[in-house]
Amino acid sequence: MKKPKPLRQEQILGELNQAPSLRVAELARRLAVSTETIRRDLDELTEQGLLNRTYGGAVRSLGTEPSVTERHTLFVSERERIARAAVPLVKDGRVLMIGSGSTTVHVARRIAVEMKNVTVLTHAFGVATVLAINPTIKVIMLPGDYHASEGATVGAHTVSFLQNFHADYAVLGASGLGQDGPADALIECAAVYQAMVSQAARTVVVADRSKHDRLFPARYAHWRDIDRVVTDAAVGSALAEPFRQFGVGQVLA
Repeated sequence: MKKPKPLRQEQILGELNQAPSLRVAELARRLAVSTETIRRDLDELTEQGLLNRTYGGAVRSLGTEPSVTERHTLFVSERERIARAAVPLVKDGRVLMIGSGSTTVHVARRIAVEMKNVTVLTHAFGVATVLAINPTIKVIMLPGDYHASEGATVGAHTVSFLQNFHADYAVLGASGLGQDGPADALIECAAVYQAMVSQAARTVVVADRSKHDRLFPARYAHWRDIDRVVTDAAVGSALAEPFRQFGVGQVLA
């Protein structure tokens, strides 16, 4: 039976996380579909900025990320598991800061169900929207310039506003987890995340396995600044070493 397209495309991205490049014929064999089906999937994933087509195959795209709307359709079950694992880590907090991204929206949805009487500062409209189902949660929306593809406010006003507050936890996503720390594809968002890290007592990064060992232009923290990473698969040795060195707790969902 042919697998649904979103699941099949997630598997393609997963395969490309394990190998620097793959051929169309090899992907077709692994996923038990025709080469024409694989080519159509690769074309769609290329349009989303998730990979680059090569002659007869594809490689995973580096340094780019699709819009938050497109990211919501990928790795959904993994992100739901990550959210369930992340919320117990912040349940003792009274003030939270939550960054933009698809995984953080999943976390915010779980917070809305499992927590009450907390204050959340966020620059992400998706996060604010899912928190609104819980009337006991006070949401403070950060001012700034609206970044349409991320669905969030960014800029000098956003960062300046954050500096007037302190939080028990910052909950942040990442475009990639590199050996030096978590990073984002968007420099503007990384500046906001950096401010959240500096104003929070503890920081939890939530990121699925597709973010492991990926490099992006804007590192927003060093691993010494991060307390926990919640992910759906154990990181490889390249990341495990700085985690050990700086005492970063790895929580597997």
